Amino acid sequence: MKKKKQKVNAAILIIGNEILSGRTQDKNVSFISNWMNTQCGILIKEVRIIPDVEKTIVKNVLDLSKQYKYVFTTGGIGPTHDDITSKSISKAFKVKYKFNNEAYKILENYYGKLNFNKPRQKMAKIPEGSNLIYNPSSAAPGFKIKNVFCLPGVPTILQSMLPNMKKFLKKGFITHSKSIYLKTVESKIAIDLNDLQNLYKNKIEIGSYPFFKIGSVGVAVVLRSIKKKVINEYYKFLLIKIKKKKIKILNF
Repeated sequence: MKKKKQKVNAAILIIGNEILSGRTQDKNVSFISNWMNTQCGILIKEVRIIPDVEKTIVKNVLDLSKQYKYVFTTGGIGPTHDDITSKSISKAFKVKYKFNNEAYKILENYYGKLNFNKPRQKMAKIPEGSNLIYNPSSAAPGFKIKNVFCLPGVPTILQSMLPNMKKFLKKGFITHSKSIYLKTVESKIAIDLNDLQNLYKNKIEIGSYPFFKIGSVGVAVVLRSIKKKVINEYYKFLLIKIKKKKIKILNF
């Protein structure tokens, strides 16, 4: 008997002082969110950014792992002194922080015995009992323990690793979206959007986002639903409202 798909929610936990200080701009949230939705039907419902502090990592990992089906962490699994994610997660789940034999061999082969120094060896230490997430870009693997997936912070490396997580993930409904750009202000369409949202209740999610571009000031209305049919029906109702109010539709 084929199992029915369900809604699958997740959270992203960004770990790193460099993000909080503004020195590094996060590029992982949008990529992970889009990839998880389109490839696995997993919807990101919360994002947190926290510093490289053990107590803070432990608290947030435990908190999010209880609330969501999956938690994806980024950052803090490299070779430097401030890369403490692996050790902190070991503490969170009360397991040993130790060398993983497979990870050790992967890294030793990648760097060669002479260049496989202590800082690099550190990247082979993960929570005991974890599954490896293979890294086709720079060898150092991420890992999965319970429902927490730990990934590096470097965007290109993280992106290359996501396909290797698929086997661990339960697929849910893909959320479809459709956008329409209007030359108007939010206050002019707010009541209409509210009425239509109430009409469809929990079947559709409606976003209203003002934008300012050269020569154009307007509102982007974004429709999201797990059913394309609902989006198309709503879109038709929305077009009727727009035409009645003589609001111009912009094409970008």
